[in-house]
Amino acid sequence: MDMVRIYKLFPTYLNCLEYLEKIRWNNEPICPYCEAKKSSKMKNEKGYNILRYHCNKCNATYSVLVNTIFQDTKLDLQKWFLALYLIFRANKKLSSRQLAYHLKVNHKTAWFVQMKITYAKQQNDTDLLNSIIKGVNNG
Repeated sequence: MDMVRIYKLFPTYLNCLEYLEKIRWNNEPICPYCEAKKSSKMKNEKGYNILRYHCNKCNATYSVLVNTIFQDTKLDLQKWFLALYLIFRANKKLSSRQLAYHLKVNHKTAWFVQMKITYAKQQNDTDLLNSIIKGVNNG
């Protein structure tokens, strides 16, 4: 597995978001704030490449990234997917320096990604993460 395969399976940020919607919501958005299923898809704002929804019950706006380790990230989702794959499939603990090398990011960014993934694993919040890895393997 390498970055080339991830980028072939998920060539754009929007492809990653669509995949996350499929595995997290089964393509039926659910408001993360009030859990309502009645939402309206918002138009993409100029310059932003993200699918957002407006909840018709609580008036909140949200995306599939809310309440996940990907929320407020500036790192490409493709790199997050690669990091997940590398960390979950490593025989031994992967150092943040090794992760930085594979992701082509600096050490601090790799450490931050690794800590968020490790924390999610410790909280047993791995259903979404495992689904991503399964999709990468089967893609």
